[in-house]
Amino acid sequence: MKKFLVIGNPIEHSLSPKLHNYWFKKSNIDATYEKKLIDENDISKIILEIRENKIQGINVTVPFKKKVIEFLDQMTAEAKESQSVNMIYMNKDKIIGHNTDISGFELSLRHIKYNVNKKKVLILGAGGVVSSLIVALKKMNPSKIILTNRTREKAEKIKETFKDVEIEEWGNLPDFDFIINATSLGLNKDDDLNLDYEKIGENKYFYDVIYNPKETNFLKKGRENGHLTTNGVMMFIYQAHQSFTMWHQIMPKIDDDTIKLIEND
Repeated sequence: MKKFLVIGNPIEHSLSPKLHNYWFKKSNIDATYEKKLIDENDISKIILEIRENKIQGINVTVPFKKKVIEFLDQMTAEAKESQSVNMIYMNKDKIIGHNTDISGFELSLRHIKYNVNKKKVLILGAGGVVSSLIVALKKMNPSKIILTNRTREKAEKIKETFKDVEIEEWGNLPDFDFIINATSLGLNKDDDLNLDYEKIGENKYFYDVIYNPKETNFLKKGRENGHLTTNGVMMFIYQAHQSFTMWHQIMPKIDDDTIKLIEND
């Protein structure tokens, strides 16, 4: 039986096992998928288990999407461009890092029919997924991408790669059309970004990469102030779909039952 994992810290929120095991059953694949709480010192051991074929693949979530890179033999073009890895597998004795967050985010925007063209985009956070969001956004021609993070140095580090990204001090709210919470604030129900929602204009779109809980305080306050809101459930499903297809050479269905499986957890 093949074995797959998602690793992270925290990891309780992850619904990856639920989705992948559902697709295993639908596709008659003899495999298991589990979530594993790790710290940074565990990465090398898990990579060794892939090398020894004890684990056939892993997904990577916060905060390890950049930290796993030093343990890889090769990276795909997507992983190199974003310097972020959320999927690892072995091919011809090489440990390969790939990024399915880029396509997952892009497909999620298509799903909600939101057109980023000529829009001002504000990203909150500077963690491992942010570079993936920027790579995807740049394909869609926004008028500008603004980045703000509690630790400015981390935002400046991202700007070294993406020169045209603008940096804003945390707490300031520049004019925007589309705002993305890419921080981990929201995984706990009491988390609050402490934004001044009253000073945000009308007709904005709030997007949270978090999908569990279904509605973070960020989305709730956006909705209560009259803005459109979307959580990260479709990004999650699409990035998982890409991983599953690459690992198993089977393309599972993304239908209403799949979406309900995750949304109704």
